[in-house]
Amino acid sequence: MERSLHASTINPVTWAEKACESLMNQYEPIELPPRNRWHYHQGVFLYGMYRVYEKTNNQSYFQYMKKYVDDLVDENGNFYFRRDELDAIQAGLLLFPIYKETGEEKYRIAAFKLRNLLNTLNKTEEGGFWHKDNYAYQTWLDGLYMAGPFSVKYGQTFNEPELVDLILLQERLMRKNTYDSKTGLYFHAYDEKASMPWVDPETKCSKEIWGRSLGWYAMALIDIIEDLQEDDENRKALEETLRSLLERIIHYQDSKSHLWYQIVDKGSLSDNWLESSASCLFIYAIAKSIRLQVFDKKHLSLATMAFEAVVNHFVKERENGSVELTGICIGTSAGEYDYYIGRETSENDLHGVGAFCLAAIEVQRANELN
Repeated sequence: MERSLHASTINPVTWAEKACESLMNQYEPIELPPRNRWHYHQGVFLYGMYRVYEKTNNQSYFQYMKKYVDDLVDENGNFYFRRDELDAIQAGLLLFPIYKETGEEKYRIAAFKLRNLLNTLNKTEEGGFWHKDNYAYQTWLDGLYMAGPFSVKYGQTFNEPELVDLILLQERLMRKNTYDSKTGLYFHAYDEKASMPWVDPETKCSKEIWGRSLGWYAMALIDIIEDLQEDDENRKALEETLRSLLERIIHYQDSKSHLWYQIVDKGSLSDNWLESSASCLFIYAIAKSIRLQVFDKKHLSLATMAFEAVVNHFVKERENGSVELTGICIGTSAGEYDYYIGRETSENDLHGVGAFCLAAIEVQRANELN
């Protein structure tokens, strides 16, 4: 049985805790779907959980995250991960706080192995990483988040500045190749060979602005900015890019629901629909950018209102106190408009719950500074 919700009755951190505990009660860490696999689905959710741990100091969250890693990484730092895709790198973000907390060498070794994946991935002629080997010559917005924040942290932590430079190159190429001058937003994917059926032959891009991919890009930008020195010229360029992007994201926010659509710039089309994970990623990027003084704090009320809208529109609370986040687009490749609109949605998909937890913490932190 479901209860009606009113977002303002409890603060964002409490919602994030409810979301974490609902999945913790349902799954052992290794059973998180896709089970028994090193994967960005778990990485996004558990990194969100780590941020909740930082805010609450509830050790159960840290231990749950650590258990997932320890069930996959052996005492010598060995573990199985896909070596042909950027997606495999994202969960490496979990290794840094565990290594810092424990000092155990196996976590550093595991991070080193993920870092070295970048040495063997195929690249476009310009030097952009293929998103996956079987997506030849394609670069996706998603990829900047899958590899970028991890690699910048690795480069900063282990004194490898050339790795940071490599990621900054990836961002510049992404920005150059996928920018849509009409909307001020970015297309989901770029195909250097223009061979895919979804490509616009003039731009070599997919033709739609898909919400979650744009959210990954915005999140990657602010997370990378956070780890660069304040006087770094590269940081200043990224800040300018992000400010412009966030202004355009706000422009396309639905005025009635305060949320965002699956295809961000086509909310007027009757078959388009509001999507929760992208909405959460946009909220995260806006709120964190405000906290880091990258974006004007006048937008904080908008981010707060949008988070409350996510809760009221997408969250179901059960009698036992567990919550379910709905309206989460399942895993999605690049495609035409009908492909994106025809995607199924799921409840408590880790894409969405992780983004929800991250958004909740940043909204709370930004409001505490205001």
